[in-house]
Amino acid sequence: MEIYQLRYFIAVAETGNFTKAASECHISQPSLSQQIINLEEEFDQKLFHRLGRRVALTPAGQLLLERARQIVAEADDTLRELKEDPGLGYRVSVGAIPTVAHFFIPAVVAYCRANDIKIKLRSREEFRTAVINMVVEGEVDWGLVSLPLPDPRLQVRSLFTEPLLLAVSAGHPLATAAEISVGDLKEHNFIMLGEASSLTAQVLQRASGEYDFQPNITHRCSQLATVKSLTAMGLGISILPRSARSAADPAGLVYRKLAGPPLTREIALIHHHLRHLSKGAKLFEDAARAVVGPLQVSPPSLPPFTAGSPPPTT
Repeated sequence: MEIYQLRYFIAVAETGNFTKAASECHISQPSLSQQIINLEEEFDQKLFHRLGRRVALTPAGQLLLERARQIVAEADDTLRELKEDPGLGYRVSVGAIPTVAHFFIPAVVAYCRANDIKIKLRSREEFRTAVINMVVEGEVDWGLVSLPLPDPRLQVRSLFTEPLLLAVSAGHPLATAAEISVGDLKEHNFIMLGEASSLTAQVLQRASGEYDFQPNITHRCSQLATVKSLTAMGLGISILPRSARSAADPAGLVYRKLAGPPLTREIALIHHHLRHLSKGAKLFEDAARAVVGPLQVSPPSLPPFTAGSPPPTT
């Protein structure tokens, strides 16, 4: 069994067609077919049901597919690491949700620079569903998302938990209220991130499930900065994570704690359970934990991060 045979097998399994797989692998269709036959003879098992122009995995093929992906991924990662020059930095790719990327990625980069940790970071900022898909498809080493995440293909490594705060303009009646509960927000207009945002989904779920109201969202934004600007102008209220606070916030933006059962979110690193963690990926995880402190950091001890501030020392 050779690595190139496993690559051919994976291509056939994913395309469901020998001709398409041969085209993707840049070899002739008869040559690819012969290599699949060679694998079947070596395993003494049929790997595919031949259904005319289409093929489907047999039970043996389904078992091999998962193992083959893992073997090929580890071989590729090993080759990549061997070719890397540690002096230039180890490669790592990360996808992160917008409400975390804006402070966490700069904080990790600053920590690595301060401690001479050489990584070559490639990052993408996307909403949660897109980040999860990038991890599943193997496009990135790590995803940085909010939990929960019920997907058996993904390994979850918790980083920190933080409270969600009410954001209002300084002139808003709630800015000076003695105490504010989630129920007090029913009659106010909301300014939120788009429907793909996990933060928006969490707020809507808590509001409807625990407090029996559907927030009236008058503005949906794709950028956190837009949410803050419109909120500071008094066009509505918003629920934002504590880490969203920044010295660069627009004038007149006020954050208030909510009374009652705490609104929190848990942030974690995720990776595909079959993906080999490269040297760069491990260095990134170590740096991430150094930035946020010990696992399961409690909200009171987690300081707000901003892109322009140095990483915390705890």
